[in-house]
Amino acid sequence: MPTNNDKWISRRRFLANQSLGMGGVAFAWALNERSLSAAPKRPELTVKTFNNDPRQPDSEPKAKAMISLWMQGGPSHIDLFDPKPKLTELDGQSFPGKIKYDNAAQASSKVLGSPWKFSNHGECGMELSELIPNIATIADEITLIRSMHTGVNNHGQSIKALQTGVTQNGYPTIGSWLTYGLGCESNSLPPFMALIDPGQLPVEGVANWSNGYLPSIYQGTVIRPTEPRILNLTPPEKLAGKPQERYLSLLDKLNKRHIENSPGELDFSARVEMYELAARMQVAAKEAMDLSQETEETKNLYGMDDPDTTEYGSRCLIARRLIERGVRFVQVYTQNQYWDHHGGILKSLPSSCKKVDKPSAALVKDLKRRGLLDSTVVHWGGEMGRLPVIQNEANIGRDHNTYGFSSWVAGGGFKAGYTHGATDEFGHHAVENVVNHFDYHHTILHLFGIRPEELTYEHNGRRRKLIETESRLVTELLA
Repeated sequence: MPTNNDKWISRRRFLANQSLGMGGVAFAWALNERSLSAAPKRPELTVKTFNNDPRQPDSEPKAKAMISLWMQGGPSHIDLFDPKPKLTELDGQSFPGKIKYDNAAQASSKVLGSPWKFSNHGECGMELSELIPNIATIADEITLIRSMHTGVNNHGQSIKALQTGVTQNGYPTIGSWLTYGLGCESNSLPPFMALIDPGQLPVEGVANWSNGYLPSIYQGTVIRPTEPRILNLTPPEKLAGKPQERYLSLLDKLNKRHIENSPGELDFSARVEMYELAARMQVAAKEAMDLSQETEETKNLYGMDDPDTTEYGSRCLIARRLIERGVRFVQVYTQNQYWDHHGGILKSLPSSCKKVDKPSAALVKDLKRRGLLDSTVVHWGGEMGRLPVIQNEANIGRDHNTYGFSSWVAGGGFKAGYTHGATDEFGHHAVENVVNHFDYHHTILHLFGIRPEELTYEHNGRRRKLIETESRLVTELLA
């Protein structure tokens, strides 16, 4: 660049000449901006080391653990939890209003009254279907929410709404958020465990227990329905015992040396934590899932003496054992589309109920008698309900309905023996005390002592949260 006259000067020379002028101001401004961006915008719930150590919540929690019984496919609320005399009155007639069909090709406007009877149960007088006689015996322990709503009328989107808070892919589930925020009471078991069905994975598969953009340490650990329940947990024979101990000792030294020489490699630290946890799980996980330690009375309570309920009952019992041992969040899934009764509902719905009714009730009863229900949230429900009209007249079923459906919760600070909200007289739309998925998440976080606005994670320059929209704490559900 020319330097023989004042017409041309370099950028470096210009800034040097302006050290007490505009250049200095710009430099000071840049430092200030950097300082501001480095400063935390609000107190963080978690530290930046990403481990499963237990952490204190924002306020005194009611709940310390959660078991979600995930009924994938959409149980028919108007045949199980939400009786509608108007449908019985109009059975077979044309529906008098507008219907939001998901499958228009098989749609019908003929009303389908419930073929099953409802009656009152417990001191609270909760009306429940004859298809769930065992859940009926815990009516005084549960809060039945009859006004759930996601409003996204297909399985994938509604599953993601209830599991992750949004309908897009790639977001962390509520189990991942809880374990990210609170860690785990056990140092030898994962904080989040997913007990899958022997049939198929649910719709959305691994997204149901995904850590999304959170560190991988917060992903759910899959528990298979048959042995080996956790793959690759048992070392090969040539490594068992002392050889494995020496190998892991050397690996630990190498990992620590790398971390000391490369501070700030958070992904590497998380990976080390996962491998160390896997080593401790070799003993702890086997013990937690060893049902031979349970009494015959307890196993029979869960229906393990009946071929129809043995499998699901064993997973519910494992869920209780995991919670006892400090696991934070357990989700027990039914298989792909298990409750998606577009056709054949007269046979399929009773069969589905038979599988889960007794074990679900047993879990609540067992937690209560062991003094664990007060600190453990139990959730039962799926991503949607069903429509009040016939689908597929040749093989009667019901289409999807995400505009009003039912779920129930128990323990962990929820009211007992309480029915919340209502759908319209046809069971199509939630119309009273509506509980959207983000309101449900807000309420769960509150019971764990977490302020939703404080449970955040910095991702791609954005401060992300489980609840990215306006939500409310549903105080009416709280004990």
